[in-house]
This record gives sequence, structure tokens and C-alpha cells, in this order.
Amino acid sequence: MHNPYAPGAGAPPPEMAGRAEIRSQADIALRRLAIGRASKGIILYGLRGVGKTVLLNQIRMDAEMAGFMTASIELPERRSLPAQLATAFDYALRSLSRRTAAREAARNALRVLAGFVGAWQLTYQDISVNLNVEPEPGVADSGDLDFDLPELLGAVGLAAQSSETCVALFIDEMQYCPIDQLQLLLAGLHQATQRQLPLGLIGAGLPQVRGRVGEAKTYAERQFDFYEIGSLSDDEARLALARPAEAEGVHYDTDALAEIVARTQGFPYFLQEWGKHVWNVADLSPITVAEVERASERAEQALDDGFFGVRMDRLTPAEHRYVRAMARLGSGPYRSGEIAEALGRKLSSVAPTRQRLIDKGVVWSPNHGQVAFTVPLFDEFITRTSTEFD
Repeated sequence: MHNPYAPGAGAPPPEMAGRAEIRSQADIALRRLAIGRASKGIILYGLRGVGKTVLLNQIRMDAEMAGFMTASIELPERRSLPAQLATAFDYALRSLSRRTAAREAARNALRVLAGFVGAWQLTYQDISVNLNVEPEPGVADSGDLDFDLPELLGAVGLAAQSSETCVALFIDEMQYCPIDQLQLLLAGLHQATQRQLPLGLIGAGLPQVRGRVGEAKTYAERQFDFYEIGSLSDDEARLALARPAEAEGVHYDTDALAEIVARTQGFPYFLQEWGKHVWNVADLSPITVAEVERASERAEQALDDGFFGVRMDRLTPAEHRYVRAMARLGSGPYRSGEIAEALGRKLSSVAPTRQRLIDKGVVWSPNHGQVAFTVPLFDEFITRTSTEFD
């Protein structure tokens, strides 16, 4: 019951080690927007299980504690980006309307949102926000998203400006945003920046999100600061393990901490998984290497059954063969041509399989002509659990 560790999707760890600098930069960015200063948006990127969603949620909570308005979206949902923006901005504007200074501007923005919803409900039939306000005629209701989305974002920004605050839009899993909708969103945010409106974006996604954002708009590299979220340093990993245990009156031997860090490679999700199982098998403090070794079998089995196994269960036979060929080549990254050669196929014939694996978030392309797994140690799991690589 008192186990302090929290392995899980988006579950906040008991100790958020190694992320203080990024939280500070996000806070400064939003505070600059609130006082009318220019500020770049922020995009967090990294592999599965490094804590991007946890950090994104923490930054959102930090923003709300500082008094800023937030609007949050998680992709992929089976809804269009305009539909999700409508829902998120409805929540933010209603919250903003409770502030006396922003009341009229927020209500005006809600009327603009009503016009936007009315204009786009037929195109995006998943827009179902019930605003109960009369739309503002002639604003964000032209039926051309190139005009309507910037006008909506402008109205939201003006409402925030009237209360001397900012609205921060948080988007998780950004790599799944359709490219045409992403282009319009970035263009609308760019116009808000040009008008010095306090509206910013903080997003997160898999590593390919950088390339996708750059593909959407050539000025994206000047529009955002990109932060890679990865494994923790040895010192950070030890802190992530030791401090939650110490809060419960339990300590680790130095060698025990070193063993867990080595086995997990400092990968945040794995640290939580190992911490959980070590806690459950240990009887006394301090925790020793012997207990880490006993717990490691449980931790690896839990990862095989869940974290890794679920990914394999989603794959078709052709995709199974592709990832097995990758694993046989070592730890990666891998050249696409090498994988095709290992499969005895032409590069062009396996390209669709590669793309499906990218779309499923199982692999990604770190460089042109390369492919790698989106989670560490996945190659070892495949090797350990597969009896053949055909």
C-alpha cells in the first residue's frame, strides 16, 4: 500500500528528477507572454516512456498555479483538431469570463467560437460544443479555415490580454496531428505572435514531431524551442529512486542503486517499474543488490507482458517479421536497406511495412534512410521472446 513508485501511462513519479530547468523555461515563456513580451512556444520530444506526458501535465499545473489559463488536447482522438480546439477553448474562455477584467472580452470570444462552430460543424461533424450564446456575425465563420482559425485564436488572445494573463494551449501526441490542420494551427499562432497576443503552445510528441512541425511550416524552427526528453543521468536516476524511498524511511545500498540504474539505463518508466518490484520484494532497509536481483525477474516479466508485449500484439505478421529483422541486427539505429536485405526483399517492397510501423508508433526515423525502435530495450525483448526471425 505504501509503495511510492508509480509505473504507468502518464502517472506522475514521486520525484520528478532532472526536469526542473525545462519547467523553469516554460514558466518564463508564459510569464513573458502575459506581460506582452515575445516568447517562443515549447515542444517536448522523446521516446515512449521518458515522461513527456507527465512533464507536459506538470507544466500545465504550474501554469494554472501561476494564474494562467490553459486549454488541453490529447491526440490521437477520433476527433479533428478544430473539434478539440473548440472544446478546449470553450473551457478556457468560460474560466476566463469569471474574471471581471476579462468578462466582456471572454464573452465576445465565446461568440466568435460559436460562429466558428456553426461554420465548421458540417465539415467536421465531430464538433459538438453546446455554447448557448449567439454567434458574432462575420468573424471566424467564413467557412475558410485559413481565415477562421486565426480569427478564433485572435479572439482568445484578446480575451487573455484584457485580463493581463495568457492562454497556454497544451497538445500531447502532436505527431498525430494531420499535416494540413497542423499547418493552419501554426499559421494562426504565428499571426497571434505578430499581433503580440498572449497565446502560446506547449506540445509533446515522439521524436518525429520535430520534422513534422518543420514540414508544416518552414519558420517553425524559429517559432518553437525544442527540448529532447530522454533518459536521466546516473545522479538523476539515483535521486528518482532514493528520495521517494527515503520519504517512507527506507534506504538503498549504494551498489543496489547502481545496479538498478545500470539495468534500466536511466529510462524513467523502467526506473519506476524496477522501484516498484524492488520495494515489494525487500523486507528490510537498506535495500541490497540481492533484492534488486530478485526483483529484476519480476520487473522484466512485467515489461514483457505489458510495456513490450502490447506493442507486439498490435503488429501484423509482416510487421512482426520486420521488427524481428531489426532486432537481429543489434541495438540500432538501422539502415532501411540493411533490414530489407535481412528480409531478402527489395527496399521498395518493405517500405509500406516500415511506414505502418511508424504510424503505429513502434519505430521512428532518426535520420533519412534510418529506422529505430521508439522504446529502449525493445530489441532485447524481441530477441528474448522470439524463437525465430523469419
